Amino acid sequence: MSTRPDALVIDGLTIKFGGVTALDDVSFSVAAGSLTALIGPNGAGKTSCFNCLSGIYRPTAGAISVAGRDVTGLSQHRIARLGLSRTFQSPALFGGLTVLENLMTGRFRHGRGGMVAGMLRLPNVIKDEVRQRERVEAILELLEISHLRNAAVDDLSYGFQKRVELGRALAADPSILLLDEPMAGMTVDEKEDMSAFILASREELGNTVLLIEHDMGVVMDLAEHVVVLDFGRKIGDGTPDEVRGNEAVVAAYLGAEAVPEETETVLQGGDR
Repeated sequence: MSTRPDALVIDGLTIKFGGVTALDDVSFSVAAGSLTALIGPNGAGKTSCFNCLSGIYRPTAGAISVAGRDVTGLSQHRIARLGLSRTFQSPALFGGLTVLENLMTGRFRHGRGGMVAGMLRLPNVIKDEVRQRERVEAILELLEISHLRNAAVDDLSYGFQKRVELGRALAADPSILLLDEPMAGMTVDEKEDMSAFILASREELGNTVLLIEHDMGVVMDLAEHVVVLDFGRKIGDGTPDEVRGNEAVVAAYLGAEAVPEETETVLQGGDR
């Protein structure tokens, strides 16, 4: 699909919870610098896949590699230090903190100095804090939320909370960004704004994006590569046009008796 090297490779990923197989021998790769969408009906295994990639779940079988390094089963903080960052379906912000403070937490892995140096406010710690603050300010500007830097995240609208969570993930300077339904619960205008911010951040920061999204209009507009899951198995993998014409994908979304007109409407996002 691409001549670019793979930033992320998933090989035979399987995870079982008792008698339930959430992912069953799933394999796909994500090219460096690409925007790949991971789609499928509810319960297809998309978030389980993200949880394996980010270290929340330990796979039952299979392997995950980031930039050629095997990260299968590593803890969340070790995977984060290797340059993988994510958002969640519902904003998982630090309540009681401001927008700026939430984004500063994303800079943790880049900070210098330890707890004692921080408590003593040594000069090198102060200089480092200024550098981290400058990086966060650039992201606030990129996402057009500089005016909210001192606002408490609890007081923000849902759409702005989602934007802040994207900002916190970007603050980690990830090489791979996992976005779990960043458009969920948004209005059409908010979705358009979020789409623009995802594209702008990718262009400016050069990260690789793996996106879970149910809005097929968004997927077909943004993604250059689409992977489709259904009941934990991969049923489609290709360009948006290839996936749109995949009979197994059509059946998964619409049922085996789907007609062509319905196919175009759903897979192009005409029901938004």
